[in-house]
Amino acid sequence: MRKITLYDTTLRDGTQAEDISFSSEDKIRIAEKLDDLGIHYIEGGWPGSNPKDMHFFEKVKSLQLKDAKIVAFGSTRRVGNKPEDDANLKALLDSGVEVATIFGKSWDMHVKDALKISLDENLELISSSLAYLKKRLGEVFYDAEHFFDGYKANPDYAMSSLRAAMEGGADCIILCDTNGGTLPLELEEILRNVQASLESPLGIHTHNDSDVAVANTLVAVNLGVNHVQGTINGLGERCGNANLSSIIPNLKLKMDLNCVSDDQLKSLRETSRFIVELANLSHNKHQPYVGNSAFAHKGGIHVSAVLKKPETYEHIKPELVGNHQRVLVSDLSGRSNILYKAKAFGIDVDSKDKALQEILGELKVLENQGFQFEGAEASFELLMRKAKGNEPKFFDLIGFRVIDEKRKENEPPLSEATIMIKVGGHVEHTASVGNGPINALDNALRKALEKFFPELKKVSLIDFKVRVISAGEGTAASVRVLIESGDGRDKWGTVGVSQNVVEASWQALVDSINYKLLKDKEGRENA
Repeated sequence: MRKITLYDTTLRDGTQAEDISFSSEDKIRIAEKLDDLGIHYIEGGWPGSNPKDMHFFEKVKSLQLKDAKIVAFGSTRRVGNKPEDDANLKALLDSGVEVATIFGKSWDMHVKDALKISLDENLELISSSLAYLKKRLGEVFYDAEHFFDGYKANPDYAMSSLRAAMEGGADCIILCDTNGGTLPLELEEILRNVQASLESPLGIHTHNDSDVAVANTLVAVNLGVNHVQGTINGLGERCGNANLSSIIPNLKLKMDLNCVSDDQLKSLRETSRFIVELANLSHNKHQPYVGNSAFAHKGGIHVSAVLKKPETYEHIKPELVGNHQRVLVSDLSGRSNILYKAKAFGIDVDSKDKALQEILGELKVLENQGFQFEGAEASFELLMRKAKGNEPKFFDLIGFRVIDEKRKENEPPLSEATIMIKVGGHVEHTASVGNGPINALDNALRKALEKFFPELKKVSLIDFKVRVISAGEGTAASVRVLIESGDGRDKWGTVGVSQNVVEASWQALVDSINYKLLKDKEGRENA
Protein backbone atom coordinates (compact mmCIF):
# COMPACT_ATOMS: atom_id res chain seq x y z
CA MET A 1 0.00 0.00 0.00
CA ARG A 2 1.19 3.51 -0.83
CA LYS A 3 2.57 5.27 2.26
CA ILE A 4 1.75 8.91 3.07
CA THR A 5 4.15 10.86 5.27
CA LEU A 6 2.45 13.17 7.78
CA TYR A 7 4.31 16.33 8.77
CA ASP A 8 2.76 18.37 11.58
CA THR A 9 3.58 22.03 12.06
CA THR A 10 1.18 22.83 14.91
CA LEU A 11 4.09 23.77 17.19
CA ARG A 12 5.47 26.29 14.70
CA ASP A 13 2.96 27.42 12.08
CA GLY A 14 0.05 26.74 14.43
CA THR A 15 1.44 29.07 17.08
CA GLN A 16 1.34 31.94 14.60
CA ALA A 17 -2.44 31.95 14.91
CA GLU A 18 -4.13 34.75 16.78
CA ASP A 19 -4.85 33.83 20.45
CA ILE A 20 -2.43 30.86 20.39
CA SER A 21 0.55 30.64 22.71
CA PHE A 22 2.07 27.37 23.90
CA SER A 23 4.67 27.16 26.66
CA SER A 24 7.68 24.93 26.07
CA GLU A 25 6.08 22.39 28.42
CA ASP A 26 2.85 22.53 26.39
CA LYS A 27 4.87 21.85 23.26
CA ILE A 28 6.52 18.80 24.83
CA ARG A 29 3.13 17.37 25.83
CA ILE A 30 1.70 18.05 22.37
CA ALA A 31 4.69 16.38 20.72
CA GLU A 32 4.00 13.23 22.75
CA LYS A 33 0.34 13.28 21.67
CA LEU A 34 1.28 13.75 18.02
CA ASP A 35 3.68 10.82 18.28
CA ASP A 36 0.88 8.66 19.71
CA LEU A 37 -1.35 9.71 16.80
CA GLY A 38 1.25 8.43 14.34
CA ILE A 39 2.61 11.71 12.98
CA HIS A 40 5.92 11.02 11.24
CA TYR A 41 7.55 14.48 11.48
CA ILE A 42 6.87 17.09 14.18
CA GLU A 43 8.11 20.59 13.42
CA GLY A 44 9.07 21.93 16.83
CA GLY A 45 9.78 25.56 16.03
CA TRP A 46 12.47 27.93 14.85
CA PRO A 47 15.59 27.50 17.04
CA GLY A 48 17.36 30.74 17.78
CA SER A 49 14.26 32.85 17.13
CA ASN A 50 13.06 32.92 20.74
CA PRO A 51 13.94 31.41 24.15
CA LYS A 52 10.77 29.26 24.21
CA ASP A 53 11.75 27.33 21.08
CA MET A 54 15.35 26.99 22.25
CA HIS A 55 14.08 25.52 25.52
CA PHE A 56 11.81 23.11 23.63
CA PHE A 57 14.64 21.71 21.50
CA GLU A 58 16.76 21.25 24.61
CA LYS A 59 13.99 19.42 26.50
CA VAL A 60 12.83 17.30 23.57
CA LYS A 61 16.23 15.57 23.40
CA SER A 62 15.26 13.47 26.42
CA LEU A 63 11.81 12.60 25.06
CA GLN A 64 11.38 8.94 24.16
CA LEU A 65 9.23 9.18 21.03
CA LYS A 66 7.96 5.98 19.40
CA ASP A 67 8.23 6.88 15.72
CA ALA A 68 8.06 10.63 15.16
CA LYS A 69 11.12 12.69 14.22
CA ILE A 70 11.52 16.23 15.56
CA VAL A 71 12.20 18.85 12.90
CA ALA A 72 13.81 22.27 13.29
CA PHE A 73 12.60 25.04 10.99
CA GLY A 74 14.47 27.98 9.54
CA SER A 75 15.26 29.98 6.43
CA THR A 76 17.96 29.94 3.80
CA ARG A 77 21.16 31.77 4.70
CA ARG A 78 21.12 35.54 4.77
CA VAL A 79 22.43 37.52 1.84
CA GLY A 80 26.16 38.19 2.26
CA ASN A 81 26.75 35.28 4.67
CA LYS A 82 28.65 32.15 3.89
CA PRO A 83 26.65 29.06 4.98
CA GLU A 84 29.19 28.20 7.70
CA ASP A 85 28.93 31.74 9.12
CA ASP A 86 25.15 32.05 9.00
CA ALA A 87 23.52 32.28 12.44
CA ASN A 88 20.24 30.76 11.23
CA LEU A 89 21.86 27.65 9.76
CA LYS A 90 24.09 27.32 12.82
CA ALA A 91 21.03 27.40 15.11
CA LEU A 92 19.45 24.57 13.14
CA LEU A 93 22.54 22.42 13.63
CA ASP A 94 22.91 23.39 17.28
CA SER A 95 19.32 22.34 18.01
CA GLY A 96 20.44 18.71 18.01
CA VAL A 97 17.88 17.46 15.48
CA GLU A 98 18.51 15.07 12.61
CA VAL A 99 15.92 16.70 10.35
CA ALA A 100 15.58 20.35 9.30
CA THR A 101 13.22 22.26 7.04
CA ILE A 102 14.20 25.57 5.49
CA PHE A 103 12.12 27.86 3.32
CA GLY A 104 13.12 30.04 0.41
CA LYS A 105 11.57 32.35 -2.16
CA SER A 106 9.81 30.99 -5.26
CA TRP A 107 8.00 34.18 -6.24
CA ASP A 108 10.14 36.66 -8.17
CA MET A 109 8.23 39.58 -6.63
CA HIS A 110 9.44 38.53 -3.15
CA VAL A 111 13.00 38.20 -4.38
CA LYS A 112 13.03 41.66 -5.92
CA ASP A 113 10.83 43.57 -3.44
CA ALA A 114 11.41 41.79 -0.10
CA LEU A 115 14.96 40.45 -0.34
CA LYS A 116 16.02 43.13 -2.85
CA ILE A 117 18.53 40.85 -4.54
CA SER A 118 18.87 39.45 -8.04
CA LEU A 119 16.96 36.37 -9.12
CA ASP A 120 20.20 34.43 -9.57
CA GLU A 121 21.41 35.37 -6.08
CA ASN A 122 18.24 33.89 -4.63
CA LEU A 123 18.82 30.60 -6.42
CA GLU A 124 22.32 30.48 -4.95
CA LEU A 125 20.93 31.09 -1.44
CA ILE A 126 18.63 28.09 -1.85
CA SER A 127 21.12 25.59 -3.28
CA SER A 128 24.06 26.51 -1.01
CA SER A 129 21.99 26.49 2.19
CA LEU A 130 20.54 23.07 1.45
CA ALA A 131 23.90 21.64 0.40
CA TYR A 132 25.51 22.83 3.63
CA LEU A 133 22.78 21.31 5.81
CA LYS A 134 22.53 18.08 3.81
CA LYS A 135 26.17 17.24 4.56
CA ARG A 136 25.52 17.58 8.29
CA LEU A 137 21.97 16.24 8.85
CA GLY A 138 20.10 13.05 8.09
CA GLU A 139 17.27 14.72 6.16
CA VAL A 140 16.64 18.21 4.84
CA PHE A 141 13.29 19.42 3.48
CA TYR A 142 12.72 22.53 1.40
CA ASP A 143 9.55 24.64 1.72
CA ALA A 144 9.04 26.49 -1.56
CA GLU A 145 7.30 29.52 -0.07
CA HIS A 146 4.57 31.16 -2.20
CA PHE A 147 5.21 28.59 -4.91
CA PHE A 148 1.77 28.62 -6.51
CA ASP A 149 1.56 32.41 -6.59
CA GLY A 150 5.10 32.50 -7.91
CA TYR A 151 4.28 29.99 -10.63
CA LYS A 152 1.23 31.97 -11.73
CA ALA A 153 3.37 35.13 -11.95
CA ASN A 154 6.53 33.66 -13.49
CA PRO A 155 6.45 29.89 -14.05
CA ASP A 156 10.00 29.66 -15.40
CA TYR A 157 11.52 31.29 -12.33
CA ALA A 158 9.36 29.36 -9.89
CA MET A 159 10.57 26.13 -11.49
CA SER A 160 14.17 27.38 -11.37
CA SER A 161 13.85 27.76 -7.60
CA LEU A 162 12.75 24.12 -7.32
CA ARG A 163 15.70 22.96 -9.45
CA ALA A 164 18.04 24.92 -7.17
CA ALA A 165 16.59 23.01 -4.23
CA MET A 166 17.15 19.72 -6.05
CA GLU A 167 20.77 20.67 -6.77
CA GLY A 168 21.22 21.45 -3.08
CA GLY A 169 20.17 17.93 -2.18
CA ALA A 170 16.70 18.47 -0.65
CA ASP A 171 15.15 15.14 0.33
CA CYS A 172 11.69 16.51 -0.42
CA ILE A 173 10.49 19.75 -2.00
CA ILE A 174 7.26 21.04 -0.46
CA LEU A 175 5.06 23.23 -2.65
CA CYS A 176 3.49 25.93 -0.49
CA ASP A 177 0.29 27.88 -1.08
CA THR A 178 1.42 30.41 1.50
CA ASN A 179 -1.30 33.01 0.88
CA GLY A 180 -4.01 30.36 0.62
CA GLY A 181 -5.45 31.86 -2.57
CA THR A 182 -5.06 28.93 -4.96
CA LEU A 183 -8.16 26.94 -5.91
CA PRO A 184 -8.12 23.15 -6.44
CA LEU A 185 -8.44 23.35 -10.23
CA GLU A 186 -5.50 25.75 -10.42
CA LEU A 187 -3.42 23.65 -8.05
CA GLU A 188 -4.05 20.50 -10.07
CA GLU A 189 -2.92 22.08 -13.33
CA ILE A 190 0.22 23.60 -11.80
CA LEU A 191 1.15 20.42 -9.96
CA ARG A 192 0.83 18.34 -13.13
CA ASN A 193 3.21 20.75 -14.88
CA VAL A 194 5.71 20.48 -12.03
CA GLN A 195 5.59 16.69 -12.05
CA ALA A 196 6.14 16.64 -15.79
CA SER A 197 9.44 18.53 -15.54
CA LEU A 198 10.86 17.77 -12.09
CA GLU A 199 12.05 14.42 -10.75
CA SER A 200 11.95 14.99 -7.00
CA PRO A 201 9.80 13.79 -4.10
CA LEU A 202 7.14 16.45 -3.57
CA GLY A 203 5.16 17.63 -0.58
CA ILE A 204 2.17 19.94 -0.11
CA HIS A 205 1.65 22.78 2.38
CA THR A 206 -1.56 24.79 2.03
CA HIS A 207 -3.28 27.60 3.89
CA ASN A 208 -7.02 28.06 4.28
CA ASP A 209 -7.65 31.65 3.21
CA SER A 210 -10.00 30.46 0.44
CA ASP A 211 -11.44 27.66 2.63
CA VAL A 212 -9.98 24.96 0.38
CA ALA A 213 -6.77 23.96 2.19
CA VAL A 214 -7.97 20.43 2.90
CA ALA A 215 -9.34 20.05 -0.64
CA ASN A 216 -6.08 21.30 -2.15
CA THR A 217 -4.11 18.83 -0.04
CA LEU A 218 -6.27 15.91 -1.12
CA VAL A 219 -5.97 16.92 -4.78
CA ALA A 220 -2.18 16.94 -4.43
CA VAL A 221 -2.16 13.53 -2.78
CA ASN A 222 -4.44 12.16 -5.49
CA LEU A 223 -1.85 13.31 -8.05
CA GLY A 224 0.90 11.38 -6.28
CA VAL A 225 2.27 13.74 -3.60
CA ASN A 226 3.25 11.64 -0.57
CA HIS A 227 4.46 14.27 1.92
CA VAL A 228 1.57 16.12 3.61
CA GLN A 229 1.96 19.13 5.92
CA GLY A 230 -0.70 20.65 8.16
CA THR A 231 -1.75 21.39 11.72
CA ILE A 232 -4.17 19.78 14.14
CA ASN A 233 -7.52 21.62 14.08
CA GLY A 234 -6.20 23.77 11.21
CA LEU A 235 -4.46 26.21 13.57
CA GLY A 236 -2.37 28.80 11.80
CA GLU A 237 -1.89 32.40 10.79
CA ARG A 238 -4.87 34.33 9.39
CA CYS A 239 -7.44 31.66 8.42
CA GLY A 240 -5.25 28.74 9.40
CA ASN A 241 -3.39 25.85 7.81
CA ALA A 242 -4.62 22.65 6.22
CA ASN A 243 -6.46 20.75 8.95
CA LEU A 244 -4.86 17.39 9.73
CA SER A 245 -7.89 16.50 11.84
CA SER A 246 -9.80 16.26 8.56
CA ILE A 247 -6.97 15.25 6.24
CA ILE A 248 -5.90 12.16 8.19
CA PRO A 249 -9.32 10.43 8.23
CA ASN A 250 -9.94 11.44 4.62
CA LEU A 251 -6.67 9.81 3.57
CA LYS A 252 -7.21 6.73 5.70
CA LEU A 253 -10.94 6.11 5.35
CA LYS A 254 -11.90 7.73 2.04
CA MET A 255 -8.76 7.30 -0.08
CA ASP A 256 -7.56 4.04 1.51
CA LEU A 257 -4.03 5.35 1.96
CA ASN A 258 -1.63 4.18 4.64
CA CYS A 259 -0.87 7.09 6.98
CA VAL A 260 -1.77 5.98 10.55
CA SER A 261 -2.93 2.70 12.07
CA ASP A 262 -6.54 1.94 12.98
CA ASP A 263 -5.74 2.31 16.68
CA GLN A 264 -3.91 5.60 16.11
CA LEU A 265 -6.88 6.96 14.15
CA LYS A 266 -9.10 6.27 17.17
CA SER A 267 -7.04 8.80 19.14
CA LEU A 268 -7.74 11.60 16.62
CA ARG A 269 -10.56 13.27 18.55
CA GLU A 270 -8.65 12.99 21.84
CA THR A 271 -5.60 14.62 20.26
CA SER A 272 -7.70 17.39 18.74
CA ARG A 273 -9.37 18.21 22.05
CA PHE A 274 -6.10 17.95 23.99
CA ILE A 275 -4.45 20.61 21.83
CA VAL A 276 -7.50 22.89 22.03
CA GLU A 277 -7.47 22.59 25.82
CA LEU A 278 -3.77 23.49 26.05
CA ALA A 279 -4.42 26.44 23.76
CA ASN A 280 -7.19 27.50 26.17
CA LEU A 281 -9.71 27.76 23.35
CA SER A 282 -13.31 26.61 23.03
CA HIS A 283 -13.85 23.41 21.09
CA ASN A 284 -15.31 23.89 17.63
CA LYS A 285 -18.29 21.57 17.99
CA HIS A 286 -19.01 21.71 14.25
CA GLN A 287 -15.55 20.56 13.18
CA PRO A 288 -15.73 17.53 10.85
CA TYR A 289 -14.83 14.14 12.30
CA VAL A 290 -13.74 15.32 15.77
CA GLY A 291 -16.36 17.94 16.76
CA ASN A 292 -19.14 17.24 19.25
CA SER A 293 -21.71 17.88 16.53
CA ALA A 294 -19.99 15.84 13.83
CA PHE A 295 -22.30 12.88 14.50
CA ALA A 296 -25.11 14.67 16.33
CA HIS A 297 -28.72 14.27 15.19
CA LYS A 298 -31.58 16.59 16.06
CA GLY A 299 -34.47 16.23 13.63
CA GLY A 300 -36.87 13.43 14.53
CA ILE A 301 -36.85 11.91 11.02
CA HIS A 302 -33.05 11.77 11.05
CA VAL A 303 -33.02 10.12 14.46
CA SER A 304 -35.63 7.55 13.49
CA ALA A 305 -33.53 6.58 10.47
CA VAL A 306 -30.15 6.59 12.19
CA LEU A 307 -31.44 4.30 14.95
CA LYS A 308 -32.37 1.75 12.31
CA LYS A 309 -29.24 2.17 10.22
CA PRO A 310 -26.53 4.69 11.22
CA GLU A 311 -25.20 5.13 7.68
CA THR A 312 -28.47 6.78 6.65
CA TYR A 313 -27.09 10.04 8.10
CA GLU A 314 -23.47 9.24 9.05
CA HIS A 315 -20.70 9.04 6.45
CA ILE A 316 -18.41 6.92 8.68
CA LYS A 317 -18.66 5.09 11.98
CA PRO A 318 -17.79 7.80 14.53
CA GLU A 319 -15.85 5.34 16.70
CA LEU A 320 -13.22 5.05 13.96
CA VAL A 321 -11.96 8.54 14.86
CA GLY A 322 -12.68 8.29 18.59
CA ASN A 323 -16.00 10.13 18.38
CA HIS A 324 -19.52 8.91 19.13
CA GLN A 325 -23.07 9.32 17.95
CA ARG A 326 -25.24 11.85 19.79
CA VAL A 327 -28.96 12.45 19.66
CA LEU A 328 -30.04 15.95 20.63
CA VAL A 329 -33.26 16.96 22.31
CA SER A 330 -35.14 20.12 21.34
CA ASP A 331 -38.53 21.32 20.20
CA LEU A 332 -37.69 19.65 16.87
CA SER A 333 -37.45 16.30 18.63
CA GLY A 334 -39.74 13.41 17.93
CA ARG A 335 -40.47 10.24 19.82
CA SER A 336 -37.32 8.59 18.44
CA ASN A 337 -35.08 11.21 20.08
CA ILE A 338 -36.68 10.68 23.48
CA LEU A 339 -36.54 6.89 23.23
CA TYR A 340 -32.87 7.09 22.22
CA LYS A 341 -31.98 9.28 25.19
CA ALA A 342 -34.02 7.15 27.59
CA LYS A 343 -32.09 4.08 26.50
CA ALA A 344 -28.77 5.94 26.88
CA PHE A 345 -29.75 7.06 30.38
CA GLY A 346 -31.01 3.61 31.40
CA ILE A 347 -34.58 4.88 31.90
CA ASP A 348 -37.39 2.46 31.14
CA VAL A 349 -39.55 4.23 28.55
CA ASP A 350 -41.14 2.55 25.51
CA SER A 351 -43.08 3.92 22.55
CA LYS A 352 -46.44 3.26 24.25
CA ASP A 353 -45.51 4.83 27.59
CA LYS A 354 -47.72 7.82 28.46
CA ALA A 355 -44.64 9.43 30.04
CA LEU A 356 -43.18 9.75 26.54
CA GLN A 357 -45.88 12.21 25.46
CA GLU A 358 -45.55 14.07 28.76
CA ILE A 359 -41.80 14.47 28.20
CA LEU A 360 -42.33 15.77 24.66
CA GLY A 361 -44.96 18.25 25.84
CA GLU A 362 -42.83 19.48 28.73
CA LEU A 363 -39.81 19.79 26.44
CA LYS A 364 -41.65 22.03 24.00
CA VAL A 365 -42.99 24.23 26.83
CA LEU A 366 -39.56 24.62 28.40
CA GLU A 367 -37.83 25.39 25.11
CA ASN A 368 -40.44 28.04 24.44
CA GLN A 369 -39.35 29.62 27.72
CA GLY A 370 -35.73 29.58 26.60
CA PHE A 371 -34.42 26.26 27.91
CA GLN A 372 -32.03 24.33 25.68
CA PHE A 373 -30.82 20.87 26.58
CA GLU A 374 -28.23 20.28 23.87
CA GLY A 375 -25.43 21.21 26.26
CA ALA A 376 -27.31 20.19 29.39
CA GLU A 377 -28.08 16.50 29.10
CA ALA A 378 -27.92 16.03 32.89
CA SER A 379 -30.87 18.41 33.27
CA PHE A 380 -32.73 16.53 30.55
CA GLU A 381 -32.17 13.19 32.27
CA LEU A 382 -33.61 14.64 35.47
CA LEU A 383 -36.59 15.93 33.47
CA MET A 384 -37.21 12.42 32.12
CA ARG A 385 -37.00 10.91 35.57
CA LYS A 386 -39.50 13.44 36.86
CA ALA A 387 -41.97 12.41 34.14
CA LYS A 388 -41.50 8.78 35.14
CA GLY A 389 -42.07 9.61 38.78
CA ASN A 390 -38.57 8.74 39.98
CA GLU A 391 -37.00 12.20 40.22
CA PRO A 392 -34.21 12.23 42.83
CA LYS A 393 -34.79 14.40 45.91
CA PHE A 394 -31.77 14.69 48.15
CA PHE A 395 -32.60 17.97 49.91
CA ASP A 396 -35.29 20.64 50.19
CA LEU A 397 -34.69 24.37 50.03
CA ILE A 398 -36.22 26.36 52.84
CA GLY A 399 -34.79 29.64 51.53
CA PHE A 400 -31.72 31.63 50.55
CA ARG A 401 -30.66 35.28 50.50
CA VAL A 402 -27.86 36.82 48.42
CA ILE A 403 -26.40 40.23 49.27
CA ASP A 404 -24.09 42.36 47.12
CA GLU A 405 -22.44 45.31 48.79
CA LYS A 406 -20.12 47.89 47.24
CA ARG A 407 -18.40 50.15 49.75
CA LYS A 408 -15.93 52.15 47.63
CA GLU A 409 -15.93 53.26 44.04
CA ASN A 410 -12.57 51.69 43.15
CA GLU A 411 -13.03 48.42 45.04
CA PRO A 412 -14.93 45.31 43.88
CA PRO A 413 -18.27 44.60 45.59
CA LEU A 414 -18.61 42.03 48.36
CA SER A 415 -20.99 39.07 47.92
CA GLU A 416 -22.52 36.96 50.67
CA ALA A 417 -25.11 34.20 50.52
CA THR A 418 -27.14 32.73 53.38
CA ILE A 419 -29.02 29.47 52.83
CA MET A 420 -31.30 27.14 54.78
CA ILE A 421 -31.91 23.60 53.55
CA LYS A 422 -33.47 20.42 54.92
CA VAL A 423 -31.86 17.01 54.50
CA GLY A 424 -34.08 14.29 55.88
CA GLY A 425 -35.22 15.60 59.24
CA HIS A 426 -32.22 17.89 59.71
CA VAL A 427 -32.25 21.62 58.97
CA GLU A 428 -28.93 23.22 58.02
CA HIS A 429 -28.49 27.00 58.06
CA THR A 430 -25.20 28.44 56.82
CA ALA A 431 -23.57 31.34 54.99
CA SER A 432 -20.61 31.90 52.71
CA VAL A 433 -18.91 34.64 50.73
CA GLY A 434 -17.76 34.65 47.13
CA ASN A 435 -16.31 36.83 44.39
CA GLY A 436 -19.83 37.34 43.04
CA PRO A 437 -23.43 36.46 43.96
CA ILE A 438 -23.44 33.13 42.08
CA ASN A 439 -20.10 32.07 43.51
CA ALA A 440 -21.30 32.98 47.03
CA LEU A 441 -24.52 31.00 46.54
CA ASP A 442 -22.61 28.01 45.18
CA ASN A 443 -20.21 28.12 48.14
CA ALA A 444 -23.05 28.36 50.66
CA LEU A 445 -24.97 25.46 49.10
CA ARG A 446 -21.90 23.22 49.06
CA LYS A 447 -21.03 24.20 52.63
CA ALA A 448 -24.51 23.18 53.75
CA LEU A 449 -24.55 19.88 51.88
CA GLU A 450 -21.02 18.55 52.18
CA LYS A 451 -21.50 17.37 55.79
CA PHE A 452 -24.27 15.08 54.50
CA PHE A 453 -22.74 14.27 51.10
CA PRO A 454 -18.93 14.50 51.34
CA GLU A 455 -18.58 13.30 47.72
CA LEU A 456 -19.58 16.84 46.64
CA LYS A 457 -16.10 17.98 47.64
CA LYS A 458 -14.88 16.37 44.43
CA VAL A 459 -17.22 18.42 42.25
CA SER A 460 -15.82 21.51 40.55
CA LEU A 461 -17.36 24.10 38.25
CA ILE A 462 -15.67 23.76 34.84
CA ASP A 463 -17.63 26.30 32.83
CA PHE A 464 -20.36 28.87 33.46
CA LYS A 465 -22.15 30.65 30.61
CA VAL A 466 -24.90 33.27 30.70
CA ARG A 467 -26.82 34.23 27.56
CA VAL A 468 -29.59 36.77 27.08
CA ILE A 469 -32.51 35.03 25.33
CA SER A 470 -35.15 37.76 25.06
CA ALA A 471 -33.53 40.61 23.19
CA GLY A 472 -35.02 44.08 23.39
CA GLU A 473 -36.01 43.93 27.06
CA GLY A 474 -32.81 45.43 28.42
CA THR A 475 -31.98 44.46 31.98
CA ALA A 476 -35.41 42.79 32.33
CA ALA A 477 -34.48 40.16 29.73
CA SER A 478 -34.60 36.46 30.47
CA VAL A 479 -31.25 34.71 30.64
CA ARG A 480 -30.16 31.14 30.18
CA VAL A 481 -27.39 29.79 32.40
CA LEU A 482 -25.40 26.75 31.29
CA ILE A 483 -23.12 25.08 33.81
CA GLU A 484 -20.58 22.34 33.13
CA SER A 485 -19.47 20.43 36.21
CA GLY A 486 -16.98 17.63 36.77
CA ASP A 487 -15.66 15.36 39.49
CA GLY A 488 -12.34 14.34 37.96
CA ARG A 489 -13.95 11.33 36.33
CA ASP A 490 -17.07 12.55 34.50
CA LYS A 491 -18.43 15.85 33.19
CA TRP A 492 -22.07 16.89 32.93
CA GLY A 493 -24.05 19.94 31.83
CA THR A 494 -27.11 21.56 33.43
CA VAL A 495 -29.31 24.53 32.55
CA GLY A 496 -31.55 27.14 34.17
CA VAL A 497 -33.70 29.97 32.76
CA SER A 498 -35.18 33.02 34.47
CA GLN A 499 -35.37 36.81 34.30
CA ASN A 500 -33.27 36.66 37.48
CA VAL A 501 -29.73 35.47 36.83
CA VAL A 502 -29.40 34.21 40.41
CA GLU A 503 -32.53 32.08 40.05
CA ALA A 504 -31.39 30.70 36.68
CA SER A 505 -28.03 29.86 38.21
CA TRP A 506 -29.74 28.24 41.20
CA GLN A 507 -31.72 25.94 38.91
CA ALA A 508 -28.58 24.82 37.10
CA LEU A 509 -26.62 24.41 40.37
CA VAL A 510 -29.33 22.26 41.95
CA ASP A 511 -29.56 20.05 38.87
CA SER A 512 -25.79 19.64 38.88
CA ILE A 513 -25.71 18.53 42.51
CA ASN A 514 -28.75 16.25 42.19
CA TYR A 515 -27.24 14.61 39.11
CA LYS A 516 -23.93 13.95 40.88
CA LEU A 517 -25.64 12.48 43.94
CA LEU A 518 -27.94 10.37 41.77
CA LYS A 519 -25.08 8.85 39.78
CA ASP A 520 -23.09 8.08 42.93
CA LYS A 521 -26.16 6.46 44.50
CA GLU A 522 -26.76 4.30 41.44
CA GLY A 523 -23.08 3.38 41.36
CA ARG A 524 -23.21 2.15 44.94
CA GLU A 525 -26.39 0.18 44.27
CA ASN A 526 -24.93 -1.49 41.19
CA ALA A 527 -21.57 -2.27 42.78
